[in-house]
Amino acid sequence: MRFDELNLEDSVLDGLYAMNFQEMTPVQEMSIPPILEGKDIIACAQTGTGKTAAYVLPVINELSKGIYPENAINAVIMAPTRELAQQIDQQVEGFSYYLPVSAVAVYGGTDGIAYAQQERGMLMGADIVIATPGRLIAHMNMGSVDLSQVSFFILDEADRMLDMGFYDDILQIYKKLSRKCQIIMFSATMPAKIRTLASSIMKNPQEVEIAISKPPESIMQTAYICYEAQKMRILEKHFKESNPKRVIIFSSSKQKVKELASALKRKNINVADMHSDLEQNNREQVMKDFRNGHIDVLVATDVVSRGIDINDISIVINYDIPKDPEDYVHRIGRTARGTDGSGLAITLVSEKEQSNFKAIETFLGKEIYKIPIDPSLGETPPYEPEKYKQSKKRFGKKGKGGKGGKENNKQQKGKRAFKKPEARQK
Repeated sequence: MRFDELNLEDSVLDGLYAMNFQEMTPVQEMSIPPILEGKDIIACAQTGTGKTAAYVLPVINELSKGIYPENAINAVIMAPTRELAQQIDQQVEGFSYYLPVSAVAVYGGTDGIAYAQQERGMLMGADIVIATPGRLIAHMNMGSVDLSQVSFFILDEADRMLDMGFYDDILQIYKKLSRKCQIIMFSATMPAKIRTLASSIMKNPQEVEIAISKPPESIMQTAYICYEAQKMRILEKHFKESNPKRVIIFSSSKQKVKELASALKRKNINVADMHSDLEQNNREQVMKDFRNGHIDVLVATDVVSRGIDINDISIVINYDIPKDPEDYVHRIGRTARGTDGSGLAITLVSEKEQSNFKAIETFLGKEIYKIPIDPSLGETPPYEPEKYKQSKKRFGKKGKGGKGGKENNKQQKGKRAFKKPEARQK
């Protein structure tokens, strides 16, 4: 379906044509019409499906009609990290190029000048505020933001915001909105906590669900079945045989990320680590250095697995198994973004991780090639995922002696990512 088949303003279509947007993606085709009709929607769609345009276009279309207050905040877009807030801000700027719509991005990790710019943009009534939860609440507490006339409240990557501990912050912001506000929620996954939030703040939402796409066939997916103690030696051997360039290594634990990066540095690998303990200016510098080729290997938690566009990644390595198959897809999707669309994904699978790795293979509908390990690294365990699945059942996640229940009850609150912006005036 083409954009010009929608009931969009001519000025919005002019911007789309200038950016060479013609055909809608499935999530846009299913989301834009109900948003234009004023309905609350909850959409399940992953990064790369065109979801940002799916909510930005109908919102700026409505704002361009001139029926909303001129000197008030009319739309709030919430994002979990400053990096995503930056990307959304850039897209809003592009789509609204021909429109009398102003926007300001609000996030932390900046100096007092940037904070003052954010404050001034909101006090002057920027049509759209793109914000991380913590930073917006900081402005609310200072009395520099009035949300009483907001007509559109959008939550992007809602699952990540809840994973980062922003549930109460979102509710605090929501309570400052008009009860007539239209609520739009996008999430890559739809766990129970997302549905609980939706039931708390939304009015008969229309559901839009886009199937999680499988990784491109151009990504060569491989795995090593090994003991945990062999993982570092496998990495060392791999890097000795092929000089590492444009490599991301994912680990689920920020402590393991730090240890892994330190170990690789001792092997004279040009490496940096990325996790929630880093200050925002440090995170930004690491990402800049990696994009510019000043860092060869980036060791990271899932903070960079979604919502960050990094081109020409040659290899993605899963040092340990992600928590669910969808996270695996997000991780390895960082590669295959170069000009030829090719990429390599390597997953290191220990004994205890075999059951979760099998779940990934089931999700993908295919077996992932297991690379034979060099005999010099010692014996390796057989691939017997059912064996470890039974072991998991036996001890259970809720048993007093097992760690699973305790670990599952922990909330990973990660540091809130904030950022600088500058208001674009009407």
